[in-house]
Amino acid sequence: MAAMRFFPPFALCLALSATAASAGDPPVDPPKPAAPQLRESSILIAGQKVPYKVTTAKIRLDQDDGKPRASIFHVSYERSDVTDPSTRPVMFAFNGGPGSSAVWLHLGVLGPKRVALPGDGTQAPCPPARVVDNPLSILDVCDLVFIDPVSTGYSRAEKDIKPEEFHGLNEDVESVGDFIRRWITEHERWSSPKYLLGESYGGIRAAGLANHLQSRFGMSLNGVVLLSTLLDFATLQTSGSNDLGYQVYLPSFTGVAHFHKKISGDRDALVRECTDFAFGAYASALLKGNTLDDKSRRELAAKLAGFTGIDAAVWLAHDLRLDAGFFRAELLRKEGKVLGRFDARVAWDAADQAAQAPACDPSYELAYGAFATALLDYLGRDLGYKEDRPYEVLTGKVNPWRWDASNAIVNVSGRLGDAMRDNPHLRVLVMAGYTDLATPPEGVALSLRHLLDMPAAARANIQTTRYDGGHMFYLNPPDLVKTRADLVQFIQAGNR
Repeated sequence: MAAMRFFPPFALCLALSATAASAGDPPVDPPKPAAPQLRESSILIAGQKVPYKVTTAKIRLDQDDGKPRASIFHVSYERSDVTDPSTRPVMFAFNGGPGSSAVWLHLGVLGPKRVALPGDGTQAPCPPARVVDNPLSILDVCDLVFIDPVSTGYSRAEKDIKPEEFHGLNEDVESVGDFIRRWITEHERWSSPKYLLGESYGGIRAAGLANHLQSRFGMSLNGVVLLSTLLDFATLQTSGSNDLGYQVYLPSFTGVAHFHKKISGDRDALVRECTDFAFGAYASALLKGNTLDDKSRRELAAKLAGFTGIDAAVWLAHDLRLDAGFFRAELLRKEGKVLGRFDARVAWDAADQAAQAPACDPSYELAYGAFATALLDYLGRDLGYKEDRPYEVLTGKVNPWRWDASNAIVNVSGRLGDAMRDNPHLRVLVMAGYTDLATPPEGVALSLRHLLDMPAAARANIQTTRYDGGHMFYLNPPDLVKTRADLVQFIQAGNR
């Protein structure tokens, strides 16, 4: 079997080509790092004043001989009125890419500050964007540590260490795992309930860490949150006889078409019906390839049109197979608009109305500048942390990424399954948005269904919840409210 190329579908890979640099560039002497900063503040959450301390600093990772390997930048929030911090839950959060800092989770949903966006999160704010208090933070129930992996944010490999030593699936899990071990040890939190939350590629990282922390350090987790992610790349890729991606994306097309009023009815019921169809009659038809008879093709095209709002003739012209890029260009083509990839609720004027796929992702464009500006203002002006070199909100310097899957497609489902098997108290929360066309919800659902050797009791520890928005559904205010409620319930249930 020939080796397959990987095209990561995550939140920040889209812009990597614009910032890419050679991972083989010789290392240079790093600038002197900024001094750690400690601030005290408070936030009103659920009607309660929550005092906290925020630490902005780096933890140095060392080689076995004590020589420095890398410095990991992080921002941690700890509630300061807790009698015994050692028993308080702590959550480690990170985004994906690969190549992304943790800014999106930090200032979008979890932390005590968030970026102020207008309306329902589908419109770009007038620059410059600013941070405001986030009364929907989960800091009242859980301490928070936001991690920037090596080469992202202000995290860097140390002198004489090649950055590419950290740029791979297993290398990334190892280095982030070492950071978590160090933070837990330095803060005397081994007896605290521990949680991971990974968004996008961060979900791949979280699945790997759940197994790595447990097997390498004996650190059993209480919970793993998989937010807008996937576990198996085969669920998104299509090639030759692999039609699985078309099935996985189809229910998301239904959710998007319903939002834009191209189909009508009860959305949730339609999505459930479409999911049954995608993995039933549609799957059987795709398996027949060019032997599918014309009558069946026409019947299926009509069914697909009813689920997606895309004309049956278009489905027939594309052999009953539409990818997400074409769908984003086609659904509102008559209105002269294209849809966002990370959030298909976003619709902007098309630059080329005849294009087979949009040239950009408007849902990404509206968020990137706002989050980058707001974070740097917050770090410098509020937290007092500044460095001379740029903060890598997202970067292509992690490329080429080593997938450690020779002649295979990356799939970390088994790592998560092993962690759940060996730790019967490990719980998993899957959070996904109806209008996410980057990591559609059915991808993770399929992967978890195929953990065939997972004990029934472990399967019962998996909880799934859906949101109206897309990849960063928390930018939609009602979804932010629901996100807090779901996370608080998940954390509190795991601490009993």
